[in-house]
Amino acid sequence: MLDALFKLKENNTTVGREMQAGLTTFAAMAYILAVNPAILANAGMDKAALVTVTAVTAALATALMALLTNYPIALAPGMGINAFFTFTIVLGKGVPWTEALGMVFVNGVVFLALSLTGWREKIIAAIPHSLKLAITAGIGLFIAFIGLKNAGVIVANPATLVAHGDFASGPAALCLLGVGITGVLIARRVPGAIVLGMVVVTLAGLFMPAGEGKTVTQLPAQILGMPASPEPVLLKLTFGFLTNANAFLLALPLILTLLLVDMFDNIGTLIGVTKRAGFLRPDGTLPRAGRALVADSVATLLSAVGGTSTVVSYIESASGVEAGGRTGLTGLTTAALMLVALFLTPLILMVPAAATAPALVIVGVFMMQSVSEIDLGDFREALPAVLTLLSIPLMFSIAEGIGLGLIAAAVLALGTGAPRRVTALGYGLAVIFLAQFLHLWPFG
Repeated sequence: MLDALFKLKENNTTVGREMQAGLTTFAAMAYILAVNPAILANAGMDKAALVTVTAVTAALATALMALLTNYPIALAPGMGINAFFTFTIVLGKGVPWTEALGMVFVNGVVFLALSLTGWREKIIAAIPHSLKLAITAGIGLFIAFIGLKNAGVIVANPATLVAHGDFASGPAALCLLGVGITGVLIARRVPGAIVLGMVVVTLAGLFMPAGEGKTVTQLPAQILGMPASPEPVLLKLTFGFLTNANAFLLALPLILTLLLVDMFDNIGTLIGVTKRAGFLRPDGTLPRAGRALVADSVATLLSAVGGTSTVVSYIESASGVEAGGRTGLTGLTTAALMLVALFLTPLILMVPAAATAPALVIVGVFMMQSVSEIDLGDFREALPAVLTLLSIPLMFSIAEGIGLGLIAAAVLALGTGAPRRVTALGYGLAVIFLAQFLHLWPFG
């Protein structure tokens, strides 16, 4: 039955190999069960409920991808998008998290419509390739910055804006220890290195004082337990931003950024993972790409309904491919392990910020690797890319970083007599962001 459903013989694989690959993928991405709730809790959402929602939405979306495409690709709430949701939409713009979930849902509806009609390619083409790479790298810097800030490695300073914190303090010391340990494990290609690093730091935190007679890590009352109820965040999305023009104009650039990051993240992962698995055709096209993007867009709808930021395809799926995974059975195995992990919720909630911070830094480093593909010798590519890369973390806004990069790309294309370097849609996006920056549009 499994061979008929997943075409195991046709893909030169076995049930045992697929299950081992699914375990490998789970080990590589299990950090999201602790990191995603830790980030979204800053928006005022219930952390225990978020653990449940993170695991369930990841399991459902991964199973959907497996059954629709038969690809060994796992999905979960995306790193970078969860930071945008929390720090830009909710904390930066003052949008209630219930409204932010509504924006995620609208983004999913638009993404699904674009995937079914083929318009997604035109939107992707509107962003210059070097800018796409810079957006990924900029989000990586943003995530790493948030990790270092949460652990007290970086602190505010009235004279210099930022400065280093007290490295001798418990959280900062543990964070730096975690970055070092995780970096060594990754360099030595140890499977599940990020999760192992989090475990080491969490255990070390049991012996590290944090003031007031407490330690950085607090032991839970029990190790195993029933999953927390998702009720505090489930079906809590609201759509007040659709009730009047001004509210919609406020939401428009935020939804647009959600859409752009969602598409780049998913398509980049699809290409990267399927290329490693040998599914990508010589002409660069991907079989069943339409189904994969439909699965991604439906996953976005599931995440909003469930109560989390956007669910996306995970590049960590490549670890499962390296372990021999070639079919959707790898994904189903990963999905099943996500659900099993729910019974370890007390342990997941025990993980302190000092242990999730190194994971953010390491993921940021991985995302920064795209910089190597930017042609910095061509100033028409270098300036927009570097402005984007720097602006995202320094402005503490993914949307505004993308906007500044688009404006710079449009100005250079027109000023150098090469207007076709940017598409008409790209110019339109640049104008929208310019109007926002100059307060000529009633949003932002």
